[in-house]
Amino acid sequence: MTHPQLTLGEFTGAGYDKGRPAPVQIAWLAVAPVFRAWFVPARMRVAILRLFGAQIGEAVLIRHNVKIHWPWKLSIGDNTWVGEGAWILNLEPVSIGSNSCVSQDVFLCAGSHSRKSRTFEFDNGPIVVGDGVWIAARSTVLRGTSIGDHAVIGANCLVISDVPASAIVRAPVSEIGRG
Repeated sequence: MTHPQLTLGEFTGAGYDKGRPAPVQIAWLAVAPVFRAWFVPARMRVAILRLFGAQIGEAVLIRHNVKIHWPWKLSIGDNTWVGEGAWILNLEPVSIGSNSCVSQDVFLCAGSHSRKSRTFEFDNGPIVVGDGVWIAARSTVLRGTSIGDHAVIGANCLVISDVPASAIVRAPVSEIGRG
């Protein structure tokens, strides 16, 4: 299978809607470093996200150093935790259910590019995380995927397709040195 010669200089971003006008985007980008700071109380982070249009439930805990691309494309249910260093690259909507845990350094990536596009245009898709889900440390969830209720995504996993409810996904384990 051949792929077109890339001409990245002609990238247009056609079809991508940032969801808010430029002044709101600029305001968020100005506030985001303060939002991530260790000294900002968790309840203040939730208030800031709501101010920028995020749908955030009750008793949500968002730790410091969490990166969120566009708050207005984020919804989080009640009693959910987002751990230190998590990155929610929500070029498209990201929805996280209630009583879920997104652990440290998890990457939720709702953006991508089309390899079939000569100009490498966007190929984004939403991410849906159900209720009672645990996404363990340093896992990555890619665009266009859903994780069913009560699923567990083990540490360092790469999620590239839908995960059924109550499933347990584990990263490969090395057996080097045993024997």
